[in-house]
Amino acid sequence: MEVHARTDELTAPGGAGHGAAMAHAGNLAGLTILAFESRRAVEMAELIRRHGGTPLSAPSMREIPLETTPQALDLLHRLRAGAVDVVILLTGVGTRALVTALAPACARDELAELLRRAVLVVRGPKPVAALRELGLTPTLLAPEPNTWRELLATLDAHGPLHGKIVAVQEYGRPNLELADGLRARGATVLPVPVYRWEYPDDLGPLRDGVARLADGTAEIAVFTSARQVEHVLHTAQHLGRAADLFAAAARVVYASIGPVCSEALLAHGLPVDLEPPHPKMGHLVNAVAQRGRALVAAKRNAAPRA
Repeated sequence: MEVHARTDELTAPGGAGHGAAMAHAGNLAGLTILAFESRRAVEMAELIRRHGGTPLSAPSMREIPLETTPQALDLLHRLRAGAVDVVILLTGVGTRALVTALAPACARDELAELLRRAVLVVRGPKPVAALRELGLTPTLLAPEPNTWRELLATLDAHGPLHGKIVAVQEYGRPNLELADGLRARGATVLPVPVYRWEYPDDLGPLRDGVARLADGTAEIAVFTSARQVEHVLHTAQHLGRAADLFAAAARVVYASIGPVCSEALLAHGLPVDLEPPHPKMGHLVNAVAQRGRALVAAKRNAAPRA
């Protein structure tokens, strides 16, 4: 996830937001769209409104930057010693958080020069933008849908990893599949956590949203990260509504931004009724606008009568 709003999704002529919204304006009229997005909740709501839907925002998480961690300082010492071969940057916000965390010990210009010596690998456009702020360009860019699988395939195409030291900027929690894949290829993995995910300060909207989901009174639920899925389920358990939530899933359309989020939903026994071809917020809402009404009708016609 990224700190700055992607204005192109809202206003770019012909883009996933503006042009598509005009093409499908009103497709969601009369439907309530429950969204668990946090940092970009306002943009998400605006996209839904442009398609005629009624947004219900239930922010489900917040990111807490960590102070300079031992892992970040270890990375800095290794970079200065020329002992890091590959640096994998998974998110734009994490890349910026790493720069901020190391600022007391390393100036931006020095950090940029140190990173320039390593193979810089990113998994999407957001860390590319963060690197550009440092005057850097990535060596390797993993293609969509930007999961650990594409990262490993991109690294495999670049060359062997056996004996290499690979630093991984983590995003809220360890990416175990990526780390295991790197180790299986003979690399030494240096995890570098720079922020963690917590529940929002105000839990009211999340609890209300989960209750609406369990009641089945929102026609479509939109998820943009795997952690949102976990927080929603934990909240449902805390409210004593987990069974209701799973029962209502037969009537509610579940929309996922991409494969990682979809895997989380399926792993917890929830459906994935819709996933856009590109894992971006504008494409997600556009897909909901194009297919949401038909999916809602199909699920509600198929669901057993109460």
